[in-house]
Amino acid sequence: MTVILKNNIIALRYRILHQLGCVGFSEIFLAQDLQLPALPLCVVKRLSVKHSNLTELNTAHRMFETEAEILHQLGKHHQIPTLLAHFEESGEFYVVQDYIDGENLENQITQLTQSQTLHLIREILEILQFIHAQGVIHRDIKPANLIRRRLDGKLVMIDFGAVKPFHPQTGRGKQSAVTVGIGTPGYMPSEQAMGEPRFNSDIYATGMVAIYGVTGKDPTTIPK
Repeated sequence: MTVILKNNIIALRYRILHQLGCVGFSEIFLAQDLQLPALPLCVVKRLSVKHSNLTELNTAHRMFETEAEILHQLGKHHQIPTLLAHFEESGEFYVVQDYIDGENLENQITQLTQSQTLHLIREILEILQFIHAQGVIHRDIKPANLIRRRLDGKLVMIDFGAVKPFHPQTGRGKQSAVTVGIGTPGYMPSEQAMGEPRFNSDIYATGMVAIYGVTGKDPTTIPK
């Protein structure tokens, strides 16, 4: 897969500034939108699969497409990134989202007091209430996917690459041809690890975020 170099322009619109990192099957870049006034910043995610395994490739592509579909479905919510574009160019697949200026909670929420912990839980649950009402399970609630926005101090939930539509008839996450347990160890409950996430799977992860905030310990190090 070709490497995006600094100042490259994608879709004749998005100028790549630098790489922000890699999450799951995606490479993430900070970019400028050249077609809007003031050249606002945005986030460009590119599908990146470095293995030739057909199952992995199909799973990665399905998740990438699902993220775009779900962000479009969720529409505009002030605590969820807005989908700006979704396209293919030169055989590469891209998703463009709002850039959230802030810091994730991974290094911000250790040694929380009881009142701070309760406030954090409420903040997360308010966003989840909206997402779940749209029939969507996030599947990767963790401190790294929660950003405290600098502008107003609000919590923003990011990384919808693991989302799964909920099937009301079966009471579980809608199954696909390839069912996989996707999530982050320590924050992922057992039913999710077995490929059967439910709304309560996100609630479990929220509880683990709170435990991390109180103890400062990675959930994988906490005794069963």
